[in-house]
Amino acid sequence: MPTDKDKDKDNPSDRIKDSAQQIWLAGLGAFAKMQQEGSKAFESLVKDGTHVQKKTQQATEETLAQAQARMSGLASEFGAKAAGGWGKLENIFEERVARALEKLGVPSAQDMAALHARIEALEAQLKASGSTPRRTAARKAAPRKASTAADSAAVVVKPARRSAAAPSKKK
Repeated sequence: MPTDKDKDKDNPSDRIKDSAQQIWLAGLGAFAKMQQEGSKAFESLVKDGTHVQKKTQQATEETLAQAQARMSGLASEFGAKAAGGWGKLENIFEERVARALEKLGVPSAQDMAALHARIEALEAQLKASGSTPRRTAARKAAPRKASTAADSAAVVVKPARRSAAAPSKKK
């Protein structure tokens, strides 16, 4: 003979209540299990995260080192090209200034050196001959001043150049 409990289990609302109760208990069981194993899972996630971070940091450092090496190479190459260009420009400038000074009749450094050597040779000859020039006493009394290019240019005797614009004397 069926009891009242058996009749209640056949009732659809009772079955729904039993099913809801089982779902609830399953949820509580899962929650309890996660509390027990949650710290282990958290530690595992932290360990995995640390491993991924190290890999990412290493890859970033390698990429950065490669980029720095490439930039360093490009910078040195650029510097070498720029230095070569400036060296050429400097040589061109020096040549043009030397030509302009030559056209103006300004003596070059070589001309000045030759003139100084000639003066020293003449002074040595005078000392060897025993006679002293009149200017020597005055020169010793006055302090020697630094000679300028204009002073030296007056002493250097160069043949006068004829410019293209000067009229010729031929008739």
